[in-house]
Amino acid sequence: KKHTHVTATASNSMAKTLTSSLKLLRGSSHEALLRSVSVDATKSQAAAPAAALRQSLADQHQDDHDLGINIVSPVPGPKSKALKNELTKMQEMSTVTFFADYDNSMGNFLKDIDGNTYLDCFMQIASIPLGYNHPAILNALRNEHNVKAMANRPALGWFPAEDWVDKIRNAMLSVAPEGLNQVFPMMCGTCSNENGIKMMFMRYMHKQRHGRTDFTEEEMKSVLKHEAPGSPKLSILAFKGAFHGRTIGLLSCSNSRPIQGVDIPSLAWPKADFPKYKYPLEENVAENKAEDDRCLAMVEELMEKASKDGAPVAGIVSEPIQAEGGDNHASAHFFQGVERIARKWDVSLMMDEVQTGGGSTGEMWCHSHFGIKPDIVSFSKKMCSGGIYHNMEHRPPHAGRILNTWVGDPHKIILLEQVVKTIKEDNLLELTRRSGDVIMTGLNQFQKQFPGLVTRVRGRGTFCAMDLPSVQLRDKFLADCRANGVHLGGCGESSVRFRPSLTFAPHHANMMLDVMERVLNKY
Repeated sequence: KKHTHVTATASNSMAKTLTSSLKLLRGSSHEALLRSVSVDATKSQAAAPAAALRQSLADQHQDDHDLGINIVSPVPGPKSKALKNELTKMQEMSTVTFFADYDNSMGNFLKDIDGNTYLDCFMQIASIPLGYNHPAILNALRNEHNVKAMANRPALGWFPAEDWVDKIRNAMLSVAPEGLNQVFPMMCGTCSNENGIKMMFMRYMHKQRHGRTDFTEEEMKSVLKHEAPGSPKLSILAFKGAFHGRTIGLLSCSNSRPIQGVDIPSLAWPKADFPKYKYPLEENVAENKAEDDRCLAMVEELMEKASKDGAPVAGIVSEPIQAEGGDNHASAHFFQGVERIARKWDVSLMMDEVQTGGGSTGEMWCHSHFGIKPDIVSFSKKMCSGGIYHNMEHRPPHAGRILNTWVGDPHKIILLEQVVKTIKEDNLLELTRRSGDVIMTGLNQFQKQFPGLVTRVRGRGTFCAMDLPSVQLRDKFLADCRANGVHLGGCGESSVRFRPSLTFAPHHANMMLDVMERVLNKY
């Protein structure tokens, strides 16, 4: 079989071809402009003034070291297949797609060990904020002081280094959501969410005790037997289609992929419907508003039922966009309604921003699009470190109740320092908004060009998605895109999700859309 070989020059040529082929589909010169932003314009607008050396490094990284799409073997190639065969002898890891060559990956381009180079629009499941081998990250990791911080991994809840206070303030609190001035670093998104729901329970019971901080002997003894009053019967209200993690507590909040929870005892906590909108949104405003109101009424009903059943709701948790469950969006009207219900019942509101946080929606925190003020916000992925932002009301009154050995990890904060600095200096949130406009313009054009094939186009910033008719066709589309040098992800029943880095520029978006069009034209 003859395999595709696409160079950076060829990719630029294809981008021009796509721009021409879609002219008839564009409704305005504004859309055409979005879909054909030049590389030079992107470079000049994306970066804010900075020191000459830093600017040189940033420009070099934005050029991706002149990498381009280059497919020279099957995907996965023979080396990847051989290594996967060895790996699966030691562990169940059939999820592996290919083995990567991270030494030679750069910017928005990922190389594999068989010599293929992909435009990576998935970025390790939304986890790489600045692309591969960003100079700011590499330079920070070469710093001798930082090397020693990593080598002597401290138990930060007991023996932090002298500069730890400044690192927390400058890296994490400098980008904290409005109204949340407290933060606990964590190891990952799952432990962030698990400790977030613990905070909601603690706050609820603290209110029930009217501020009493001393525990009775009965409370202390009964908790060891998993009985009330020490272990009260409470619940967390979550939403159908949600995914928050794989621990027992979070499986009790999740409701998307059955394989993640089968065989595992979990808690029968209430799940409300999450809005399911009709698309295009602008053509179904009244219907979608009615859907919001129906789901909000269900939240109210479940709150009442939980109280009557003797397991009152202590808090409500939701993703701003249900990512794993299918990139399901909801409106500001819906989330403002959820916030009103939480305030009415005097329970906590937690937003799980593990995947949406860190800038990919065009704002540092996706919930800020909705004009709400949650009590707790969890994060991970693009924030490098896991963690929980929260307000003072959710600060535990006792030492050690939210704690682990490392309380995060020093080297994750070293990375986050550089990420936050680069986001601000290079104006990456604005770049994300502009690149997102290009992606959405292209996807909306595909929806017109391929009716019945591409549906439910949606997105904020570069956090975008579209649907294909079936999971089989979706998976074939993802494989065909990889075979042509574009790496995307799937979610939900038949959705394609886009999760590029914050350095993903309009010319990268055009390159991606061109490959997608060639693949879609074959169906």
